[in-house]
Amino acid sequence: MSLYIESLGRGPDVVMLHGWGLHGGVFSRVAERLDGRYCLHLVDLPGHGASASRHPFDADDIADLLAAQLPWPVHVVGWSLGGLLAQHWAARHPEQVKSLALIASSPRFVKQDGWPHAQEKKAIEGVGASLDSAFELTLERFLALQMLGAPGARDTLKALREELFAHGRPQGLLPALELLLMADARALAPRIHCPVGLFFGAKDAITPIGAGRWLAETLADATLYEFPQASHAPFLSHEEEFVARLAAHLDQHA
Repeated sequence: MSLYIESLGRGPDVVMLHGWGLHGGVFSRVAERLDGRYCLHLVDLPGHGASASRHPFDADDIADLLAAQLPWPVHVVGWSLGGLLAQHWAARHPEQVKSLALIASSPRFVKQDGWPHAQEKKAIEGVGASLDSAFELTLERFLALQMLGAPGARDTLKALREELFAHGRPQGLLPALELLLMADARALAPRIHCPVGLFFGAKDAITPIGAGRWLAETLADATLYEFPQASHAPFLSHEEEFVARLAAHLDQHA
């Protein structure tokens, strides 16, 4: 299958992978601030935006799909679900990935014994259970949860709502949600050797800061950037600070 990819700018290649329920356009403002120095590739993941659905939504298969359709070597920026797929890409194709920037992401999105840095399983299952009966309302509630606790949450949420269906109505969200329920990429950490920037909001209820701290301690070459007042989308709620830190990360490893 072919992925919908919007590219802009010139310079070293940077791929941006969005979170569940959205599309590559969520990174438009960040990309526009970097396109004088980098070539940004904004991807719609399978079943999201303008990319066709893919069932099952398998992390390794999608990592291979990204590896086959995008230029390399490349810097990969992944938010939430996109960060999980970025971990698989870097572990499976280390020669392709120059650096990772993981935004509010995690190797494991569900709590279990020995892994408190996540949501309860029932919270994610509840989102899936209501997709058929209240699709748009479910997505809006999920977006609101991502902004919980962040200053300026109302304005950020308004911007996300306006972007929600800009690339069309997504067709394959349930398989991607099932991946978030099942995935456990902690075993991939020893296979990720590229430099990694970790961008986490301290008020995030979806991927708590503990997940970022675990990654910082476990990965071979990682730097944690904490946003004390941010929630799950620091690139939206704290755009100025986020872009400055991301640009510094990319420049360092260009």
